[in-house]
Amino acid sequence: MTAEEHELEQLRGASFAIAYRMLGSVSEAEDVVQEALLRVHGAIEDGEQIASPRAYLATVTTRLAINELRSARARREQYVGEWLPEPILTDGVDDPAQHAEMADSLSLAMLVLLESLSAEQRAALLLHDVFDYGYPEIAEIIGKSEDNVRQLASRARRHVEERRPRFQTSREQREELTQRFLAAAEQGDLAGLEALLAHDVVLTGDGGGKVPALARSLRGRNRVARVLLAWMRLLSRVPGFTLRPTEVNGGPGAMVLDGQQRLISVWSLEIVSGEIRSISSVINPDKLAHLGVVGDFASLVRAHRPRPDTPNDIQPHTHDTGGTP
Repeated sequence: MTAEEHELEQLRGASFAIAYRMLGSVSEAEDVVQEALLRVHGAIEDGEQIASPRAYLATVTTRLAINELRSARARREQYVGEWLPEPILTDGVDDPAQHAEMADSLSLAMLVLLESLSAEQRAALLLHDVFDYGYPEIAEIIGKSEDNVRQLASRARRHVEERRPRFQTSREQREELTQRFLAAAEQGDLAGLEALLAHDVVLTGDGGGKVPALARSLRGRNRVARVLLAWMRLLSRVPGFTLRPTEVNGGPGAMVLDGQQRLISVWSLEIVSGEIRSISSVINPDKLAHLGVVGDFASLVRAHRPRPDTPNDIQPHTHDTGGTP
């Protein structure tokens, strides 16, 4: 490996950080990063003088991500059910400053919010506010004037600020509340679960038409709590089922695992002002494959649904759930 190739490999992580935030998809981001690295390597081989490989790679990555996002949005319009970003697990980040940045710009809630921006707005906002690029650099990267880029970023920032929560909760508070949430869910404690949820909490499931899932998001403390407990009753029938706390996209969450430690679902919690404001459950196996071996949850559901003669008080309320976690 040449010195230039080694330097480019060192920049792979930075390229992925941009691509993933732009696209909300691990697989699409990896494709963009690979193509960007190939293009930069080809430019070097052709003798092009590159003053800053980091800036050059960021430019190529962003332009490719903008193009990919436009085509991805066309595909997402045909997506079955609710669309959520592909989750990534971020346990092990010990630097508080890095963690704060990660939690803010990587959360599933933020990535969903960024979906409402144009591709250029998304790029301008992320490059400036997350990656600290100056407006002249961003103008060069996305091929707009500096004034245009400032307007794009300003409109995007205003749109995001109008919709994002104003009062955050500390990392310690989030971890403590997450532990209480998971304990209440596992114990079937309806009152305890409701006490942790915001009045207008939203529950979203993403099965992508691959496995049973919520057809649409649910809203409201009592309804969401009851659906979560119905899910837990169903999951408890899977031998060896576990609900493992983990950090998802820089924030609190959990992995749902079957008895062979195969991944069934990833939950991500958005906690604001000491309450759980939203719960996102990604169960589409295509969106979990990058995290490890994925279980066949559809088969597990069929195998462990209660018999028709099972008393009503221990049957999952399928009319309430509209799907599974």
